[in-house]
Amino acid sequence: MIITIIGGGSTFTPGIVKSIALRKDELEVDEIRLFDLDKERQDKVAVVVKWILDEELKSGIKLTVTYDVEEAYKDADFIFAQMRVGKYALREQDEKIPLKHGCVGQETCGCGGLAYGLRTIFPMMEVIDYAEKYAKPSYWILNYSNPASIVSEACRVLRPKARIINICDMPIAIIDVVAAALEIKDKENIVYDYYGLNHFGWFTGIEYKGQDMMPKLRDYIMEHEILLPAAYLKDKAALAGKKTNRHTKGSWYYVWKGVYEIMQNFPDTLPNTYLNYYLQQKEFVEHSDPNHTRANEVMESREKNLFDGIDEYLKTGEVKETVFYAGSHGDWIADLAIALKNDTKARFLVITENKGCIPNLPYDAMVEVPAYIGKNGPEVLTQDPVPLFQQGLIMQQLNSEKLIVQAAIEGSYQKALEAFTLSKTVPSMNVAKAVLDDMIEANKGYWPELK
Repeated sequence: MIITIIGGGSTFTPGIVKSIALRKDELEVDEIRLFDLDKERQDKVAVVVKWILDEELKSGIKLTVTYDVEEAYKDADFIFAQMRVGKYALREQDEKIPLKHGCVGQETCGCGGLAYGLRTIFPMMEVIDYAEKYAKPSYWILNYSNPASIVSEACRVLRPKARIINICDMPIAIIDVVAAALEIKDKENIVYDYYGLNHFGWFTGIEYKGQDMMPKLRDYIMEHEILLPAAYLKDKAALAGKKTNRHTKGSWYYVWKGVYEIMQNFPDTLPNTYLNYYLQQKEFVEHSDPNHTRANEVMESREKNLFDGIDEYLKTGEVKETVFYAGSHGDWIADLAIALKNDTKARFLVITENKGCIPNLPYDAMVEVPAYIGKNGPEVLTQDPVPLFQQGLIMQQLNSEKLIVQAAIEGSYQKALEAFTLSKTVPSMNVAKAVLDDMIEANKGYWPELK
């Protein structure tokens, strides 16, 4: 079996490859292909990928590093997509332009997410078209590319028959933190219920071996005034930014702190951490540095660590696993591929067309809900109607995302303006217009022309 990774130069690629290699028997994988438009970047990442496959794991899996479309997709069984169109240079602008105008600056939420979406929609259609042309007829695209809600909506509209499943590991990362906070070692025994849109959802239930953990979790969050494990909180050096635990530093810390602040007002559910940007817009703008955003933090940490580590390996022949990110991100996508290939009917959280799953949301809404995954794709679990408060928030966000997809397809400035104005992170139509106009200038050559 052949797995192709689109965005092979990503800092997440080594971790994904390691997860694949550790599951090679279940996946029956013979070859992994890396494809990226940035040759210099991919060539560097390929160094550590080759070390993982050949030296660390002695996997016997063939590695192909290519910049040719046909070679990348030819007879592929799975295509893992993790594109970042415009890379971190434009992520900076996604974050800093809104902040300049007093709006939340975040790569997938609000104005930043809309800008990122306009850059990503048509490149994702290209991925689908190449898969249709060159890959096996039974191919599956597993897409990690953000902003996942907007990308999913575009796939629904423009390529409705594509064999693509859009996913996000953030809820899994939250469950990892929940498990650590509650000192649960075997997190695979945690079962959770969830509904919403991508980066815009709520956990309604968390069970461990049949026991309802929500009351215990709620008590923990109220006691510690944050959703982070006690071990992290005791690490004063980490909290001061002197160690590398990213959750306790900079913007990440405020996100986990925000969970407590939301639950003070809305205690019945556990919010996805990204809801902070919509429910605490004012507060997040106030503690953001408009000149040093999350993009800068990532470039100074994960990006720098990986590429410095590769340079060190090329000099010394030694690799430290700590230089690349591995964990739930890679495990999640590898496990999903196994479920599809082996028809396991394992339970996952996926982004899929509603089709009545949540009865008081639109039939065609791309919702993020639990589903059982087998050879034919997701079998979605039906849910109760969502409460009016959450329904209202979801509809506002959903319509903003639908409008930006329409803006891309039609080349419509008006619909882009409507999408920006409708975002809950934007205080007025005039601010929306100012942000949009600045974004147009910053994204020349990446956005479709808006008239």
